[in-house]
Amino acid sequence: MRLRQIALVGHDLAAARADIEAVLGLGQPYADPGVGKFGLSNAVWPVGDTFLEVVSPKQAGTTAGRLLDKRGGDGGYMVILQVDDSAAARERVAAERVRIIERADFDGVSMSHLHPKDVGGAILSLDQMTPPERWEWGGPDWRRNVRTEVSAAVVGGELQGPDPDAMSARWSAVLGRPREKTAAGWRIGLDGGELRFVADADGRG
Repeated sequence: MRLRQIALVGHDLAAARADIEAVLGLGQPYADPGVGKFGLSNAVWPVGDTFLEVVSPKQAGTTAGRLLDKRGGDGGYMVILQVDDSAAARERVAAERVRIIERADFDGVSMSHLHPKDVGGAILSLDQMTPPERWEWGGPDWRRNVRTEVSAAVVGGELQGPDPDAMSARWSAVLGRPREKTAAGWRIGLDGGELRFVADADGRG
């Protein structure tokens, strides 16, 4: 189980893209047409063989738009973990009474988006790819666009909330991974990365 992609949400996709490419030194992003059904546009950059995405609402009434309003601006949106057995992951999700809000199975891809109210902090997606080095959401030519002179990989995500103890315990149960206490909160180790859970420190929930 590894962290393969982090998605952020922003009001202005063009501005976010300019900042990300300038600061992180990333190459050409991929615009995934599949997010259009959610009322979104996006950009997905390869960072080594991991990925950074920004989604932006292009119509009213989207989940992303409501999150922007609720949190008072741009921020985190989704954590996508790559698993090697999606069936087992879905069994664990069902056992924990977590709702799957979006599911897809096609051509070597298995995807499960979990309801953020059932896990806390962000939308969590558990995805399996065959072969494992493939990444459907990065587009067909993502390897050509890899630039690692400045940024080499996405290795962690930090989620904040009013009760990081409870949130980390929930994620631990859903993922089937142990958690450990840290000076700042809690941590769940992944293959080659980690998820951190900390208290809300900026008043944004």
